Amino acid sequence: MPQADASLPERYDVAIVGGGVVGCAMARRFTLEGARVVLLEKAVDVLDGASKGNSAILHTGFDAPPGSLEQRCIAEGHSEFLEIRESLGLPLLQCSAIVAAWSDEEVARLDGLMEQARANGVDDIAPLSADEIRQAEPNLSSEVRGGFRVPREALMDPWSTPHAYLLQALANGTEVRRACEVTGGRYDGNSWLLETSTGPLRAGSVINCAGLYGDLLDQRLLGKTDFSIRPRKGQFLVFDKAAAQLVTSIILPVPTEKTKGIVVCRTIFGNVLVGPTAEEQDSRSDSSTDRATLAHLQRKASEILPDLADVPVTAAYAGLRPASEQKDYRIQAYPERSYVSVGGIRSTGLSAALGIARHVFNLHREFGHRYEALAQPALPVTAARLSEYDSRAWEEKANGGIVCHCELVTRAEIERVLQGPLPPRSLSGLKRQTRVTMGRCQGFYCAGALARITEGAFDCPLAEGEDADG
Repeated sequence: MPQADASLPERYDVAIVGGGVVGCAMARRFTLEGARVVLLEKAVDVLDGASKGNSAILHTGFDAPPGSLEQRCIAEGHSEFLEIRESLGLPLLQCSAIVAAWSDEEVARLDGLMEQARANGVDDIAPLSADEIRQAEPNLSSEVRGGFRVPREALMDPWSTPHAYLLQALANGTEVRRACEVTGGRYDGNSWLLETSTGPLRAGSVINCAGLYGDLLDQRLLGKTDFSIRPRKGQFLVFDKAAAQLVTSIILPVPTEKTKGIVVCRTIFGNVLVGPTAEEQDSRSDSSTDRATLAHLQRKASEILPDLADVPVTAAYAGLRPASEQKDYRIQAYPERSYVSVGGIRSTGLSAALGIARHVFNLHREFGHRYEALAQPALPVTAARLSEYDSRAWEEKANGGIVCHCELVTRAEIERVLQGPLPPRSLSGLKRQTRVTMGRCQGFYCAGALARITEGAFDCPLAEGEDADG
């Protein structure tokens, strides 16, 4: 048996670059198919890029361009999510959506949209008159003109979902390296030798899931790219939980060529969400909010749901979508370099991630690599459900006491996450796994206790004012 050359860095079958929702789903898929996987994320935590801010809707793809790769990946991702969510302990609020028209022009587009939905296999839609919409959603503005219902649109947890994908990958052998930026690399015809900020490694294949930096990574490793990222900012408002009684469905606008438009819906955490905007910008990292845009969102929210005018805003945030010069996803295989670039995954990435991972694995299969799929994959230890519509950890007796009273996060939940297989290395990471400090006071009352509990856990201690962007 040949001996491994000790002078060479460790070799993996597949290196996945980028720890967003697509990277997490990709790690799970390749691991379940039997590959030895390493996931490389340049930030201190996974989900620190585009995946940290979105509307958390499980889309059906009813309005995606028929025949597009995006539509196919959404449909397959939606289906696989429903198949695995119980085994992974993932919450889902099956509330349906109403596409609402507010003008004659929008009413005129409804028939075409419903035809498009049926062409995409979403044939359970139901047209609604203005009276039927107001009967279903009595707090909606009387200005609504008509619309249709999309029964299978639903709400999900945008962070526990990709965490669960990655936790299952970890439970079956994936390695995760955080704060690990790929700085260069070359392919020798058999393996990639990747240079990273934490040292070199080898991999049989590279899957580029770098999101907002995907085109730059292509340039760095291939010397070329087939797309250019054009960051699109989306600002959101989060209204207090008292607003959740005002709306039950996801209220969608009639979409345009550029954007799905401003949505009003509950979150799975019991708030009401309004957004996003669609703002082109050059920066790949500026996810700041601004007063004028948030004021516009607040006016828009009150136009759609007038009683929101009397409800306090709990928080505001912005997400960046890695849009490209084309509307469809930009997934390109380079078999001669054993490399797949997964670019241009815009706002539907959360819904499509599992479908994208299957599509990429099938492309990769054509490279000739052969793995043996796991016969009985291990399931991860499931995290506590953070959904307002499920039982919560604070209801258990041995919870260690409540630390965050706004979101009812217990000491036991925080400690379980800190000692788990994917311990957060930042306050932002801890927020995404527990919701601590994400309530009405935004950490004003619990930050001191939290600093003591997390002492030594974060790359930058909470007591030194670590991350404020949430």
